[in-house]
Amino acid sequence: MVKVLFVCHGNICRSPMAEFIMKDMTSKAGLNDIYIASAATSTEEIWNGIGNPIYPPAREILKRKGIPFGDHRAVQITRDDYKRYDLIVAMDSANVRNIMRITGGDPEKKIKRLLEYCGVSRDVADPWYSGDFETAYNDIYKGCEAMVRMLSEK
Repeated sequence: MVKVLFVCHGNICRSPMAEFIMKDMTSKAGLNDIYIASAATSTEEIWNGIGNPIYPPAREILKRKGIPFGDHRAVQITRDDYKRYDLIVAMDSANVRNIMRITGGDPEKKIKRLLEYCGVSRDVADPWYSGDFETAYNDIYKGCEAMVRMLSEK
């Protein structure tokens, strides 16, 4: 089983979008031996141990695009997650730095930015600041498509 963890700053926009897009794609591709989850590098969306749900505009675009999603609550990545997951997929460069800080480094080269999987060296657009969830969705979709191709070849 391959275990994939998508990570963004708060785990309410980009990483849960990636989690549910990837779950939908792997299901349709018949890749049933993949575990997919998401997490945050910060605790900003976690209050008294309870994480916030998917941000409404992120939920809305998933719904509009026909991507099924379930109940989701923000969680923070932990040092132990480095051992637990085979691929740790960050949405941007700041996430990579924070993941490295939290996990203690990347000796096994598990940490990559999502768009690296499709040969693009840039961050996934952050809709929290721009309000542009369509661009973020498109970036995430392209990255997930490339990941599914890669995982299909294994």
